[in-house]
Amino acid sequence: MTEPSAMTPFATLTPDHLLDALESAGLAPDGRILGLNSYENRVYQFGSDDAPMRVVKFYRAGRWSDEAIIEEHRFVADLAEREIPVAAPLRLNGQTLHHHADLRFAVFERVGGRAPELSDPATLEWMGRFLGRIHAIGALEPYRHRPQLDIESFGDAPRRWLLAHDFIPDDLRDAWESVTAQALDKVRRCFDRAGEVTRLRLHGDCHVGNVLWQESGETPGPHFVDFDDSRMGPAIQDIWMLLSGERQEMSRQLGDILAGYEDFHDFSTRELHLVEALRTLRLIHYSSWIARRWDDPAFPAAFSWFNTQRYWQDRILELREQVALMDEPPLWSQ
Repeated sequence: MTEPSAMTPFATLTPDHLLDALESAGLAPDGRILGLNSYENRVYQFGSDDAPMRVVKFYRAGRWSDEAIIEEHRFVADLAEREIPVAAPLRLNGQTLHHHADLRFAVFERVGGRAPELSDPATLEWMGRFLGRIHAIGALEPYRHRPQLDIESFGDAPRRWLLAHDFIPDDLRDAWESVTAQALDKVRRCFDRAGEVTRLRLHGDCHVGNVLWQESGETPGPHFVDFDDSRMGPAIQDIWMLLSGERQEMSRQLGDILAGYEDFHDFSTRELHLVEALRTLRLIHYSSWIARRWDDPAFPAAFSWFNTQRYWQDRILELREQVALMDEPPLWSQ
């Protein structure tokens, strides 16, 4: 069998191979398969003769070690055991991470729901309570095989990689190189102003697409899914991605979230210096993430707007705005 490469990481993941993998874990798939939105990994909903619809995630080769995947699984399972509504991997044949030929995969119960209404203060407070509970557990012990969210891994390294490869148009390269240097200098100043902050196990990618809201059932409210980007970092990383709009609106949203959050976990207001810094790091990292995956056929199909002249022009303007925002006083909850 042909081994997957960086260019075609899921080339061997045919429908037959997928079904064989599920059967190797002791499941009885009935052939119903539906691909779900996922680019870093491949995720499918599948039917079984003897169980409700479930979800299988096939992991991208080379991204995480087995140890890093398993400790994320253990963290999420620990949250589920404490009745925090998360999508935890199922333990099948005594394990959560499975191997079949060149594939690594995990199986989850299917979680339904809609996007939460982030304009509703009660919804934000409800989500804040569960984030506080997640972080209270995340603070109990560190990850040992997963990295930290830091300036090097989310800023400096992605910048170096993009400058070393032919993605930025020649006529925009100097401008992009200059603005990213300015932006990362301001990021460092933000971290200096925040001082020493506690780093804990995070969701890591807590945007609205990774929260499913259920109106009824045993656990109505938010359900947090896809901890694949979980890593060590400051608590504000899981909060700022839920904020949007003008400064006054974000301050109100922050206050609503913290009203629930601080019922279960302390929050250091020094971390508010990091909101725009973390947003800046995400912007730089995101460009690098797409570029590094560009040889995966799924990426040009999904991100057709990437790597155009307009794309890089917009990123330069965006980062210039971030440079200015990082000079402003931090958000304050209302």
